[in-house]
Amino acid sequence: MSTQSQSEEQQTRGVVARLRASPFLSEFLSNRLAVTGLFVILSMVAIALYARFFLDLGAITTSQLGSAPSMEGPCGHQSLSGSVGSLGSCEYLFGTDIQSRDILPRVMYGAWLALKYGTITVGASTVLGVGLGIIAAYYSDLADNVIMRTMDVLLAFPALLLALALVAIFPNDWGLWRAVVALTLVYTPRFARVVRGAALKVLEDEYIDATVALGATDPRVLVRHILPNSLAPITVQSTLNFGLAIIDLAALSFLGFGAQAGTPSWGLMLSNGVENGLLTGEWWWSFFPGLFLAVTVLGFNLLGDGMRDALDPRMRETVD
Repeated sequence: MSTQSQSEEQQTRGVVARLRASPFLSEFLSNRLAVTGLFVILSMVAIALYARFFLDLGAITTSQLGSAPSMEGPCGHQSLSGSVGSLGSCEYLFGTDIQSRDILPRVMYGAWLALKYGTITVGASTVLGVGLGIIAAYYSDLADNVIMRTMDVLLAFPALLLALALVAIFPNDWGLWRAVVALTLVYTPRFARVVRGAALKVLEDEYIDATVALGATDPRVLVRHILPNSLAPITVQSTLNFGLAIIDLAALSFLGFGAQAGTPSWGLMLSNGVENGLLTGEWWWSFFPGLFLAVTVLGFNLLGDGMRDALDPRMRETVD
């Protein structure tokens, strides 16, 4: 074996050894619920990527009333419904909706929309909240009062009610983007409060005073010292807010303030199913998008709880 190969093998073993010795990783992997949540999320990501790159959005959103699906059920047996919206055929595993569109690819593409817009919402609110929280903690006095009192005003309103008030301001042709902007503004105060508290604890450490005394600029102190030491609560808050963002995006679409008609959004599919399907017996119109939504949110909640337990030393068992 060549010297270069041996060196690469040693580096790989060193990385694996450090990962195994990591308190966070060992604690996280020992939490079965957290690992289950991670598996669920990775599965949804795989479904979303498959839908994005291999499914035809035009075929998913276009009405197929001119070519209604077969009335036969699995492999030639009678289906559960003999009309448009049949369930149980070999070709349409999740059945079809009121416009004779296959529900399975629509639900799968809904995973892509949920993760895409959820990521943008959480990412934008994290950046805004982290920036405002760190600035409020570092400069204190006037900056702290102005920023945090503004955050308190936003937190005084129920999240979904405030999102509805904000989303009504934006044009309807924005589609899901107006829900993203509204929820970004709604979630920003949560990150700002969490980050401000974490930053205030970091500012109490003596090395911060020493860094400032050595002539470090404010941006360097904020980016190189305060931000890295505040990543734990930021990571946990982001993970937990991911589930909230997905369910709030679906709620706004359900109420008619999100996705436009025809878009394979879970919230809009739920709305159409409840409005047109439950009273007529086509329960699968809303069941499958609701199932995917519930499983995805549950995955993020399990992952967030597991990361919080692993990152918080007070949650670990004391080892003598």
